[in-house]
Amino acid sequence: MDLQRKLAILADAAKYDASCASSGTNRRDSRDGKGLGSAGGMGICHSFAPDGRCISLLKILLTNACQYDCLYCINRASSNVARARFTVEEVVTLTLGFYRRNYIEGLFLSSGIIRSADYTMEQLVAVARTLRERQFRGYIHLKTIPDADEALISAAGRYADRLSINIELPEEHSLCRLAPEKNVRSIRRSMGRVRLKLDEAQEARQTPSRSKPPRFAPAGQSTQMIVGADSASDKTILATSANLYGAYHLKRVYYSAFSPIPEASQALPLAAPPLVREHRLYQADWLLRFYGFAADEILDDTDMLSLQHDPKLAWALRHRERFPLDVNRASREDLLRVPGFGARTVERILTLRRVGTLRAADLARLRIPKNKALPFIVLPDHRPAPALLDSTRLEARFAPQAQQLGFGF
Repeated sequence: MDLQRKLAILADAAKYDASCASSGTNRRDSRDGKGLGSAGGMGICHSFAPDGRCISLLKILLTNACQYDCLYCINRASSNVARARFTVEEVVTLTLGFYRRNYIEGLFLSSGIIRSADYTMEQLVAVARTLRERQFRGYIHLKTIPDADEALISAAGRYADRLSINIELPEEHSLCRLAPEKNVRSIRRSMGRVRLKLDEAQEARQTPSRSKPPRFAPAGQSTQMIVGADSASDKTILATSANLYGAYHLKRVYYSAFSPIPEASQALPLAAPPLVREHRLYQADWLLRFYGFAADEILDDTDMLSLQHDPKLAWALRHRERFPLDVNRASREDLLRVPGFGARTVERILTLRRVGTLRAADLARLRIPKNKALPFIVLPDHRPAPALLDSTRLEARFAPQAQQLGFGF
């Protein structure tokens, strides 16, 4: 099989893995004339598609052959799909070639399980090691294979910027039912090993020493959960995410809406969940990480996130007794809960409050969506109507506008 055909198969096979952002790593570049590539920039989360579109990460599988038969996976052992496998040298050649053509800034590499977890991990590490030996300084993200030997995990962290281990599904019983070869305890044990090595590397960086501290995955570790393949509620998904952030200090939990696959098992749903559900989970995830919300607060009296309103607005509508807030006196924690107030906006508000009093006109200068924020705040020249917060009209105010449907001619 020629290289182009392999690329078409293995780039397409990698599209279901969402956990490929590169923010948070060390900044490296080759402007000094030494080496190749750059790991600078924030939020790189794209991949190379077989149709030739120019994107930021070469996102491929080493192989889509796999010993496991996970029912939700298009690459499962029993799936009737074309199979392909790159050699280590082919992945290295593709990565360096695409970089030189300015197609990519780095590599996202995963793989099906071939022979054993250790053998598969050895191949992934060999790709990263060879790239670094050839002075590639771009971003490298490797999927870590659960149950791989600890020495291989250490080597992966030495060459890669980020490691990730997919938790797959939010509940253990769902994983047992849909992916019987995988084990939640094994996955979490691997996450724990990575966290310990990250902690050791951080400690070494903070300890005064003449020797350079060992490098280990400076962009941390991440994971991914499939949404909608089982009956888990959004409340369960967010509780699992909160536990993962707390226990393993993950950089990100990624959410991937289940996509129906050909010749699917009857144990899987017939239709994909609405994509807006995935979007709402990402919004709720930000509330967990940056806005001081606890998982059980976001969904305190329901199991599913609103598809109509973003999670913060939905929370505010359920807790109108907390509003309106005086923008010039409220605490940082309370301001973060105002619909329309982002984390950076709140920091700017706190800074401006030290030198003067904020008024309604200042919201425009801060680029705050006034229609969203005004019903929940008090300013010297603005106070919402007393009955507005208690009115059923408030929720209707934020409902999407009705659109005229066209004729399908």
